[in-house]
Amino acid sequence: MDRKKKIIIGVAALGLALLVAGGFFFVKKVSAGGFSFFGRNAAANAGNDADAAAAKLRQNTLRLAQDYFDNGEFGRALDLLDRLLIENAGDEEARALRARALEAAKAAEKAAADLAAETAERAIAAARAAGSVSSAAVAQAAQQPSAAEIAARERAEAERLRVAEEIRQRLEAEAAARAAAEAERKAAAEAEQARRKAQEEELARLSAEKQAQMRAVNDLVSQGVALLERNDISGAQNAFTEALSRVPAGEAHFEAQKRADIAEAWYDAAARQPNTDIGRNAQKEAGAQARAAVALDPTQALPHYTLGKIFRDIRQLDNAIGEMQEAVKLDPTNSQYSLDLGRVYFSNRRYADARRSFETVTNLKPDFEPGWYNLGGSLRQLGQNDDALKAYRKAVALKPDYAVAHREIGRILSAKGDTRGAIDAFNQALQYTPNDIASLREMGAAQSAAGNNTEAEASFNRALQVSPNDVQTNYNMAVVKIALNKNADAVSFARRAVDGAPGNAAYAYTLGQANENTGKLEEAIAAYTTAINLDPKYVKPRINLGNLFLDNGFTSEAMKSLSDAYRLEPNNFEVNNNLGRVYAKQENWASSVEHYEKALSVEPGHGTVRFNLARAYVGAGDFTKARDAYRELLRIEQDNWEAILQLGKTYASLGESDAAKRSLQDLMKRNPAYPGNAEAERILAGL
Repeated sequence: MDRKKKIIIGVAALGLALLVAGGFFFVKKVSAGGFSFFGRNAAANAGNDADAAAAKLRQNTLRLAQDYFDNGEFGRALDLLDRLLIENAGDEEARALRARALEAAKAAEKAAADLAAETAERAIAAARAAGSVSSAAVAQAAQQPSAAEIAARERAEAERLRVAEEIRQRLEAEAAARAAAEAERKAAAEAEQARRKAQEEELARLSAEKQAQMRAVNDLVSQGVALLERNDISGAQNAFTEALSRVPAGEAHFEAQKRADIAEAWYDAAARQPNTDIGRNAQKEAGAQARAAVALDPTQALPHYTLGKIFRDIRQLDNAIGEMQEAVKLDPTNSQYSLDLGRVYFSNRRYADARRSFETVTNLKPDFEPGWYNLGGSLRQLGQNDDALKAYRKAVALKPDYAVAHREIGRILSAKGDTRGAIDAFNQALQYTPNDIASLREMGAAQSAAGNNTEAEASFNRALQVSPNDVQTNYNMAVVKIALNKNADAVSFARRAVDGAPGNAAYAYTLGQANENTGKLEEAIAAYTTAINLDPKYVKPRINLGNLFLDNGFTSEAMKSLSDAYRLEPNNFEVNNNLGRVYAKQENWASSVEHYEKALSVEPGHGTVRFNLARAYVGAGDFTKARDAYRELLRIEQDNWEAILQLGKTYASLGESDAAKRSLQDLMKRNPAYPGNAEAERILAGL
């Protein structure tokens, strides 16, 4: 099949794809926790608060699901309703709305499929009548999946990518946590040791009888903690109950301390078994004991801290902040309290508050590397990258194998344009975590930005050995392969990226580039069209489509694609340059001049555009402006032989014979082998 025939088939497929997509979107447009605690009045109040919060959350969720339903966003409505029904399968209101949403979604998909099929049939019939589509292209179009099927696949893929991204972020967070765990455990142990020492000093001031009673209580609490660590829930509960029953009368402060200790033990037990009935019950008991401790003695920091952690874990961040602020206020020297408060601030996007908390940590414990690491993260969010860089460097100075801190240094240096420094930092991270795909991928990006595409290729290859199906790395590899002119390889990697994330317009565009560079014109047109459909405001695929059409003689198609791009970005250099070319093909010289002038206003030093502008001036009959444009070009490119020839011809057209002679004779003298010299001689002979 010759080149032009391939373009014809591609253009027909483009029209068909836009018709089908238009039909689908038309149809789519028309169809458009809290927790409770055990025991005492505090427990009852907390239970009531939690029930009220849960009821409010349910009503808000139902209201949002109804809004999605009313606007035709049935998938999002169903996601919310499914969550409600997982919590309470007997929720009849949620079940009824879910049934309506399922029915409406099926009806919308059927309507979309029917209209898409009807539109496709009309398009194919029209194309057959016009004789512009091959039988193979018609058969291929007829076998395309329906709009409803495509929509279902895209929803499933979007959900898969969302889950994958959540897993990736969680793994990164876990890696960072592991890197800091040892230091944090040490800090927590020091704080606990200081608290225990204070309790012992207080105990020493009491009578011998009370000392004996309190030591018995301490022993029972320690026994309960040990039983919890062995997962003997019943035994631990009995030990704690007996301990509290033996607290001496009138010792509210001591009882509050013991309840705080018990609360923390229950919290640790819950953390060891998350998302289980045992863990949830342990968390409730932790909350109950912490609230009871606060009620007995509100001046103790530990129970507030325990409550803060519980609220943090169930994503009630405002409540978590309130409790942790109180803990820090009551015990301002405890670096762990300030560290966790900073982290909750950070999760709540209160980055300035987070920075202040982490600065408190680093002031209290200058040798505590997690404090510096977290300070760096909050400074980055505040846009203070130089200060963030200093903080991360403090962290790695204290802990040279702090891989995630090295990676953050690399990211900052890459953003600052220090690609060499960024690459060194990523290499440091990889020295300690050789299979960290994020560091490999970002090092490759930094190497590519520095023009070291061969090195970038090697880095991306290492990343793909760790995770062959990582879509971002496959995309990055495709971009590098194009830069290295390994376009056949680029097609393979770009195809994997597109298959892994079919909703990503940039991936489809890169696949189009790779296909175009390998001469697969139909595939290039299809990929560019997909990119445009995925992101109608994406200019690059429209430019490439326009160039492809223009280079192959399809001027009207080129005009449409480039005009659409111009409406989106009227000051884009490439758009204006290529519109100048299109209008020149049509001999619409005034419009050609207009767009070449706009292109030059963006890149005044671009010689080719200035040359083409001069030719457009000639076409428009404005020889004076053409002469001046050629002169300006030759000030920039003194050895542009074609410009010298054209300037001589322009002088001749203006009747400036002497200037024409000087220009043409200069050309022949300086470049005797220039093919245009024969024309120059003919012009000279006529002057």
